[in-house]
Parts: sequence; C-alpha cells; structure tokens
Amino acid sequence: MAFIDEASITVIAGKGGDGGLSFRREKFIPKGGPDGGDGGDGGDVILYATDSLNTLVNYRHTKTLRASSGRNGGKRNRSGARGNDLLVPVPLGTIVCDNNTRETLGDLTKIDQRLTVAKGGEHGVGNARFKTSTNRTPYQTTRGAQGEKRSLTLELQILADVGLLGLPNAGKSTLICTTTAAKPKIAPYPFTTQHPHLGIVCGEREFVIADIPGIIAGAAQGVGLGHRFLRHISRTKLLWHLVDISAQSEYPSNKAIQIVHHELAEYDKSLAERERWLVLNKADLCEDVEEIQKSIRAFHDISAPIFTISALSGAGTELLIRETQQWLHHNEKKWGQ
Repeated sequence: MAFIDEASITVIAGKGGDGGLSFRREKFIPKGGPDGGDGGDGGDVILYATDSLNTLVNYRHTKTLRASSGRNGGKRNRSGARGNDLLVPVPLGTIVCDNNTRETLGDLTKIDQRLTVAKGGEHGVGNARFKTSTNRTPYQTTRGAQGEKRSLTLELQILADVGLLGLPNAGKSTLICTTTAAKPKIAPYPFTTQHPHLGIVCGEREFVIADIPGIIAGAAQGVGLGHRFLRHISRTKLLWHLVDISAQSEYPSNKAIQIVHHELAEYDKSLAERERWLVLNKADLCEDVEEIQKSIRAFHDISAPIFTISALSGAGTELLIRETQQWLHHNEKKWGQ
C-alpha cells in the first residue's frame, strides 16, 4: 500500500428533511386539522482515529464525502427519520485543517477519538406546528436547512516514542530491522527509505520507533527529499541521531552531525532542541572508536549520552534499548502518562 501523509477532501453533511404538509382525513371526523410532521435532521460527517490505518491513501481518489439527508415529515404527525452520520476512519496522528479559514479543527491522537467536521442541516417544520386558534388550516411549512460543506486538509504526523534520523546510509533501516519486527528495504545506496516506517521494541516498557528517509545538506531548500518527512518525528519524545563513523562514510563524523543539526534547526528550532542521543554506528568497521567519541564530545560540547553500536551485528543495541526504556519510564509523568 502506498504511503500518503497528506490529502485534501470535501465533506458535505446531510440536508435536513422538509416539514410535511398534510391534513387529517378520516371518516366521521370532519375538519380534522393539520397533521404534517417535522422532517429529520441531516447526518453529520465525523472523522474518527483508528490504529488499523497508517496512511491516508484511501483519500487519494475519494475526494468528496457526503452524509445522508434527513427524511421529509409525513402524515399523521410522523417525523422524518434523521439522516445517517458518515463515519470516516483516519490514522492516529491525523491533523484536520479547514482550507478556507486555515483553522486547525482537531488533532486525532487517541483510538476512537471523534471529530465532527460538518454538521447536518436542521429539520424543517410541518404544518401541524403552525396551527393556532385563528389559523386552523395552515398551509405553512419550512424546508430543511442545507448541511455544512467544508474543504479540508488531512495531514498525518506519525505517533512514535523515538525518532530515527541521520544522513542517508547511516544505518537507520538496519537498526530498526535489528531491534524490531519491521522490515524496511535495505540497500547500499542513498534514499533506500522512501517513506517512514514504524517498529515496536518489546520489553518491560514497549516503545515505538519511527524511521524516516535520510536528511542531506540543503534539505531546507528541497534537496533530496527535503523536509517533507520531518513532520513524522515532530511528536517523538526522544531522537536517536545515527552517525556513520566508518571510513566509507561520505562525511567525517563531526561534519555529518553538523549537517543534520542545521537542517533540524531550519525546519523547527524546538525539534533541534529536543532530547537527542548520538548513536555512532558501524563501530565494527572502526579501529579507534574511543578517539572518535572524544573528538565528537570536544567539538560539539555534547552532554547527552553517546552510544556506540553495530546495527548490522546488534552489538551495543541492547544497552541503547535498555537506557531508552529507562529514560521513557522516568519521564512518563512529564507527559501525563
């Protein structure tokens, strides 16, 4: 299934049913009077969050979503049936914006959380409502109101505890394969990862990792895949910044760190200031890892933890996962969990 993280749709709520125009006609009951019932309200359009979807691909071609209208009022003071609501499933983490007002209508972050994006039209009134002592045969009714119509943008921001970032070929996909059951494509060329992947690390404190395509210098100006996928780590609590420290890396470690930090700051300063751990990868291909660590700490004045791993062999990943679980557990109160 294609990964689509943005979609534009039009939602139209149901029209309210018209009020009925009717007079009671029964044998032996002359001048029975008006008995036209009210119409039914139109159905609403309601978005709800589900964990069974992880993409907005369903709305790539389905551009218009319409709830059903209310039924008209009937004879014998019978009210028309209310129109059925249209329930629209969207992935967890979907932000809903009104295209006309630029207003954010809601952020669906919990399973079964609902958001009414278009209200159904109110029902019309039947002629029985207009009977008075001076007007015993009213021919007056009202029509049901039109339902709301809105043009919306749906934007998916993946929900995850840990975000993986780094230059292309830093080993992010290999790491998520080693530590979770996720199976992203792995190949020895840049931009193997074309869209985000999620993986779940099991244990005493399960957590979700989001792997996004590699960031390169100039991403802010649209180079490579640009900043498009950085939104998917904007909700994460912790960032793992993978750095290839092997001799085959395109950039020296210090330069690679600078590039990613700069691009993060260009996208969102608060994201650049988030808790970020350096994860030095491909240590199995290096002779003097300690010297590299010293150089990095001295050059960047980093107080956050630095981990040295080999994503391919799994060396060092257990410590990284254990420390992450402890950090997440320790900070749960801060996030209200």
